[in-house]
Amino acid sequence: MDKIIVYDKPNFEGLSREFTSNVANLNDENFDDCICSLKVIGNPWVLHCDPNFSGYQYIFEEGEYPTVDWDSFFCGAASRPSSLEVVTEDLEDPQITLYDEPNYKGKSVVLTCETNLCHGSFNDSASSHKVQRGAWVLYQHQNRSGAQMLARASHDMPNYGWFSNRLSHLRPLKSGKVTMTAKVLWDQKKEQVKSAIIDSICSLNSGSHEQTLITELDREYEGSITESFSFGNTTQIGLGAKFCLDVAPVLLSLSNTFIVEKGGSNTRTEKKIVKVSMPTTIPSHTKVTVNVVRKEVEVKVPVELTITSGFHEKTEKGHYIFSNGSSIITEIKEECLKE
Repeated sequence: MDKIIVYDKPNFEGLSREFTSNVANLNDENFDDCICSLKVIGNPWVLHCDPNFSGYQYIFEEGEYPTVDWDSFFCGAASRPSSLEVVTEDLEDPQITLYDEPNYKGKSVVLTCETNLCHGSFNDSASSHKVQRGAWVLYQHQNRSGAQMLARASHDMPNYGWFSNRLSHLRPLKSGKVTMTAKVLWDQKKEQVKSAIIDSICSLNSGSHEQTLITELDREYEGSITESFSFGNTTQIGLGAKFCLDVAPVLLSLSNTFIVEKGGSNTRTEKKIVKVSMPTTIPSHTKVTVNVVRKEVEVKVPVELTITSGFHEKTEKGHYIFSNGSSIITEIKEECLKE
């Protein structure tokens, strides 16, 4: 949920209001010209000095702001915010084109990241712009200072007016924390079972009489249970991103949920002691073989990821993989030898 919580005193004290959509006039909410601190959750918000989203503006990204110096933000303007507006643009992969003349004429420069124009030849030159993607904050002075102006995709600005030839710094806005939900498609799961001999113990009776054995072997074998998640080759999910999978349908899962973290996987290795006992008697001319067999089961299930960033969603596919190699059994075989 994208929302803003505003307070009429510093440090999140006093009366408060919570909004999840644009507010054209805070006077109608009995909260005009009194905001002293605020919290933003999700996408950025634009606070305007005047009603109907006009006048000086300042943009707040996700975070907590215990105090706000409106006089410095609004260049000495006495008024505090009177309208609030949430930024709804897709803020990924930003791009803006600046022009040094009104109406998108003259020299131009294309930018895709935060830039201090004081370090180049376009300082105090821009008079119009077009935003191809995302939303940008334009600053009058370097280091994110001075008057500000919001530049948004599909809201081209043909003439800066008083702001012409005053732009010195700009940066793209960032969306709030990305959230991910996962749907495990159990009806599309694939299961593979295979067995492998991991040890073999033999006993041979070449004589003509039955042999009595008094032997018992204890061997320790290592079995493992592994859960992992594989992302698609084109994923844009960054390292450290986390989400949970409901894996209750896998009866031998380590738990009912599996926490996925990009760049890692959950693995558990358990040791299992298997007691291998030889037959007490071996017939004449017989070879007895005790095979230790590990049974491995691998379940692979498609997962649909829904990634929400602000007001925008996209889907990706991945796979949950559960491997169980902890089932260890013994098989006894007798083979007659030629006399």
